[in-house]
Amino acid sequence: MTPAQAQLIDAMTARFGAKVAVTGAQAIAPWLEDWRGRYRGAAAAILQPDSLEAVAETVRLAVELRVPLVPQGGNTSMVGGATPPADGTALILSLRRMNRVRRVDAAANLVEAEAGVILADLHEAALAEGRRFPLTLGAKGSATVGGLVSTNAGGTQVLRFGTMRGLVLGLEAVLPDGSIHEGLAALKKDNRGYDLDQLLVGAEGTLGVVTAASLKLVPAVQARAVAWVGLASPHVALDLLRMVEAATDTIESFEIVPAHSLNAVLTHIPGTRAPLAGAHPWHVLIEAVATSDQQEAPAALLERLLGQALASNLAADAVIAASEAQAEAFWKLRDSISEAERASGPALQHDISVPVAAMPDFMIDGARAVEARFAGTSAGAFGHLGDGNVHFHVRAPAGSPADWAARNAGIVSPFVHDLVVAAGGSISAEHGIGQMKRDELARLSSPARMHALAAIKRAIDPLNLFNPGKLVSLAPERRGQ
Repeated sequence: MTPAQAQLIDAMTARFGAKVAVTGAQAIAPWLEDWRGRYRGAAAAILQPDSLEAVAETVRLAVELRVPLVPQGGNTSMVGGATPPADGTALILSLRRMNRVRRVDAAANLVEAEAGVILADLHEAALAEGRRFPLTLGAKGSATVGGLVSTNAGGTQVLRFGTMRGLVLGLEAVLPDGSIHEGLAALKKDNRGYDLDQLLVGAEGTLGVVTAASLKLVPAVQARAVAWVGLASPHVALDLLRMVEAATDTIESFEIVPAHSLNAVLTHIPGTRAPLAGAHPWHVLIEAVATSDQQEAPAALLERLLGQALASNLAADAVIAASEAQAEAFWKLRDSISEAERASGPALQHDISVPVAAMPDFMIDGARAVEARFAGTSAGAFGHLGDGNVHFHVRAPAGSPADWAARNAGIVSPFVHDLVVAAGGSISAEHGIGQMKRDELARLSSPARMHALAAIKRAIDPLNLFNPGKLVSLAPERRGQ
């Protein structure tokens, strides 16, 4: 612990009590490693204020003492975005004690929640008022509002509702000089220059600490139907997507799953079973919902649309879940892919996007290119076909050591990223940049983009105290003495 860190901790505990700082090594340890276990940092303490005032005072003191801070929520980053530096120069600023849902306004379709509110708890609070927050993901039991905002999280409902950026109506945040941005008012029109709220969305904690958010709600689901479809190729899957999109606006999820991913789940995840009797090279999971009695029943809608798909050879076989339990079983197959593929052996995962129309070709040709370049590997993609975001995995050759991914990331991932950029895509669709993709972002981005990112960072955080080393690199001297 440096003298400046000790001084900051002492000042905070004197003002806000002992709970504001955690200094025990055992208590800190779980928060020093990223969710995937790829990055491990060091920190002498976790500062955990429980109010806007305490967060602002923490930042003001940190700036005065030149102590870097790493904002952290549920620590579910997939790119090392919430892991402190390994040199111990930073302290973790946890927002987990700021966990209050301040209000739910059902009439206005908004919820105001603090940064530490867990996504699953936000869902429950909205449902209690007959509303729904339309974003969900696998880490909903630990991911927090602040982290979702700061990474512009996506999930399985982006097809209909967009990413977190489109769901944020206003933000409250503490900026790197300790000043407070009071932007929670959900104004439909506001032309006071740069949109600071949207600048903070996706900034990964490098420009400020989000302390609360006003978020968009939608009517609660009254009925849903989930179907599993077997088909021939991603190209046919895209044709099916276009058909159902033209027929209805109630499709919320359209997930594509290749046969090898489904087989991995059936092999490694207990209690799973294939939805269809025959084998198919590709599958899609479709979810339709109804929010009022005036809409066509989702099961009837899917039965009608899939009947047309079977008649026109867009689908080889299909089944609609007969119960909520079976619907959840279908979703378990989709949600368990990453876990099953980890159990299958080492692999490199890539969260990428390309234009939706280009996705079928990329899924086929990209996998072939990787397998041709790296002998013995197998590659494939699954995920959110409807919004052009898939998870592109490169699996190690049979018999590879457990550290194959770490040893080969430096050659395999750049090759994949080059393919993505050539297809007009992005190397980060929903997980962010963090520290894992920082250098690749600089390598593959235009000078204009990188100049703008660095200029914004320097202007708002000139001392480079907020989440240093993430998203964009600044020269060390920018931090000050």
